[in-house]
Amino acid sequence: YAIDNGLKEAAANITRQLLCENEAMDIVNDRLIPALDKTGTLFEQGKIFLPQLILSAGVAQSCFDVIKESLSKSGDTPVSKGKIVIATVKGDIHDIGKNIVRVLLENYGYTVIDLGKDVPPEAVVDAAEKHGATLVGLSALMTTTLKSMEDTIKLVKAKLPECKVMVGGAVLTADYAEKIGADYYAKDAKEAVDIAKKVIG
Repeated sequence: YAIDNGLKEAAANITRQLLCENEAMDIVNDRLIPALDKTGTLFEQGKIFLPQLILSAGVAQSCFDVIKESLSKSGDTPVSKGKIVIATVKGDIHDIGKNIVRVLLENYGYTVIDLGKDVPPEAVVDAAEKHGATLVGLSALMTTTLKSMEDTIKLVKAKLPECKVMVGGAVLTADYAEKIGADYYAKDAKEAVDIAKKVIG
């Protein structure tokens, strides 16, 4: 209820109460993920809109913060499902979409290495290599930067052939994503999570 209705403080308090009697990962898997899935589905159906999706993700984030805090006190570290490098490509300074994707991916238990905006292809490859990421997410919001997205994909494929690339952004289509060599096209943040599940599990 708290996640559905954007009640950040209430959600954090509920999480604290649940931690008294439940395992952290059970709360994540049985409460938080289903709540986020539900919000994602409503968003896909057009029953709620981006502001609500972002609000719910923010509330879930506060629950995760409580869980992380409790785990670090007990000396346990939250289990990461895997690492994902994300970036807005070189020449592009729009990062709202990318930031939403990051929050949702983190909510689902992935470690996200966010390189920010206007990121050169080499920096993306270096980060993916350094962190052993199996998935890279690239965002572009301007038609003028699609070329640098293509260059980045080419470099990732050349240097890290086993690494998958998902792309997103207002100017992209599934067809175009395929044309420039991306493995996946994410039309929104929810789909980026589905792709992560497919690639990483």
